[in-house]
Amino acid sequence: MARAWRANTMSGHLGAALVAGYCFADGHRDLDPRVRSGIAGELDRITAGEETWFDSDAVGITVAQLFEPFPDAPVHPELVDSIADALSGNIDALRQSGHNVIFCAIAIRALRDYPQLATSYVVNGICKLVEGFNGEHPGRLYFGEEHGWVRGDEVPPSADDMPLYEDEQAMVQAVAGQLIDTSSERRQGVGGLWHIINHTAALIDLSRLGYGDLARRGYAAHQHHLELWGALPNLADELGPMVRAEHDPRTPEYWTTEPLRRDRALLTHRIKTLYGFHVLAGLIDDEARREAAEQAFLYLMA
Repeated sequence: MARAWRANTMSGHLGAALVAGYCFADGHRDLDPRVRSGIAGELDRITAGEETWFDSDAVGITVAQLFEPFPDAPVHPELVDSIADALSGNIDALRQSGHNVIFCAIAIRALRDYPQLATSYVVNGICKLVEGFNGEHPGRLYFGEEHGWVRGDEVPPSADDMPLYEDEQAMVQAVAGQLIDTSSERRQGVGGLWHIINHTAALIDLSRLGYGDLARRGYAAHQHHLELWGALPNLADELGPMVRAEHDPRTPEYWTTEPLRRDRALLTHRIKTLYGFHVLAGLIDDEARREAAEQAFLYLMA
């Protein structure tokens, strides 16, 4: 993630997926070894360059070089706050489906857990990645063959005036409702429910990491994200129906019997959203609603 800015902002997906894999495993210590092996295998595919977000020849860096060990350098854990400072410059508006928030939060989580990596080189690189979203548009939405792709800042605001979330729990309930209601629909744009979930988890993590005021500043952009998602049509007739995974990814059967798709950036997003969803699900108090969300989540894991 510290080198991603040398390629482009979206290449932050690669390192963020590895950190997410660690975070998920760290939060689920009782995972079957076959599940851990399945996740590790996906991360190996990422570091091997199976998914890429840039032209290596054009930008002068390869996926392998993104993951090279860092040179030894003095450690400065106190610099980690500067990553949050970088986010404060662009968190007030939706930027590329929330990637500014997603990459920032997961990087801070990693450096808090491994302060020995918090060198000035690493922190400055992640700050450049987060600052790369300054001035970016909200993301793109697909309205079908007739209308095509539209930038989020060109979509008229909804006529429904949604009050700003009162608190984190209101955000969690809104996202859980959208997941339950729309995961089976074939909508395309603003990163899909994958990014909405990860955007939510990132704001939750920022609060847990001590940046509650900053996270609350991100509520308006998050609501804009949900609003744009709500504007999208169900394009199952044009693009085909959504497919649902047969098994929960916390079970060995998922990793040993499911025909996992890895196109459309699902290689990195499967891992990031596996982590993000369980951050979200942990805050759904109603057991029946949480179970409904877990079943709906399987549409994102196919």
